[in-house]
Amino acid sequence: MKKLVLGLMTASALAFGSFAASAEGEPALLIDLGGKFDKSFNEAAFNGAEKWKAESGGTYMEFELQNADQREQALRNFAEAGANPIVAVGFGNADAIAKLADEFPDKNFVIVDMVVDKPNVRSVVFREQEGSFLVGVLAAMASQTGKAGFVGGMDIPLIRRFACGYVGGFKSVKADGEVFQNMTGDTPAAWNDPTKGGELAKSQIDRGADVIYAAAGQTGLGVLQAAKDAGKFSIGVDSNQNFLHPGSVLTSMLKRVDVAVYNAFTDAQAGKFTPGIVNLGVAEGGIDWALDDNNRALITPEMQAAVDKAKADIIAGTLTVHDYMSDNNCPY
Repeated sequence: MKKLVLGLMTASALAFGSFAASAEGEPALLIDLGGKFDKSFNEAAFNGAEKWKAESGGTYMEFELQNADQREQALRNFAEAGANPIVAVGFGNADAIAKLADEFPDKNFVIVDMVVDKPNVRSVVFREQEGSFLVGVLAAMASQTGKAGFVGGMDIPLIRRFACGYVGGFKSVKADGEVFQNMTGDTPAAWNDPTKGGELAKSQIDRGADVIYAAAGQTGLGVLQAAKDAGKFSIGVDSNQNFLHPGSVLTSMLKRVDVAVYNAFTDAQAGKFTPGIVNLGVAEGGIDWALDDNNRALITPEMQAAVDKAKADIIAGTLTVHDYMSDNNCPY
């Protein structure tokens, strides 16, 4: 794999090493803050690119953001190097994508988790509230105390969407149940603080929570560890995190960022890239929950039946999960 080598020169400027001219037309992936191997959102994106590479025999360029000031210059370097399409995962890239889409109208861009209305941009968004509702159902059925927890990363409406859906699913089973909610912080550092994630989880456990859902990037790894140490259940997010603590991770809410990246690379290679909004939920296979050998023993037939029904109702349209991004008043 060819990597675009970017070195920080100042707080807002980057220089990159030269690479073969054959890079022209290769796809590129900009990985958001929190690290490529966060076992969650970013790693899902990387896995999608790697799947495309393995199946196509192609190569792609990539860069991992180390700070927010690198966003625009990294994307510009991709464009100037001839990369196409250029995929940026993370809502924080929206302003840079909007600017560069105008400057490089012959390049195709993709942003995950935000909408950028430009004729050469594909915006991939997910209905995270649907998957969060499903794991909320499982959390309520697994809970012995009737109390659960949610630990989010950066306090933004997107993460509140996860939280609201989770509360909705939990209370659909235990109407008088209680869900404690904590956000890790209000800066991008909130995605990469496992220690604080663990502390927040412990505080919720001390209040009686016995199932804790983490939607916090690498910070969530601390939540999962704290739950295991306390003999409680956790719920992973974005990628399948069941394997991290088998028997302790009840399930994971799957957000198929890997599919978004894979499809972008594949469509471009086939000359079938299309711009516009791609909205993925349970019905489209973009959102789901994880069941495998690591958690199968934790999911009773009754739990399986309940979550299957909720999933079918969402697909049929008879169950609509509240979207906090559309209405910031969570009704659950």
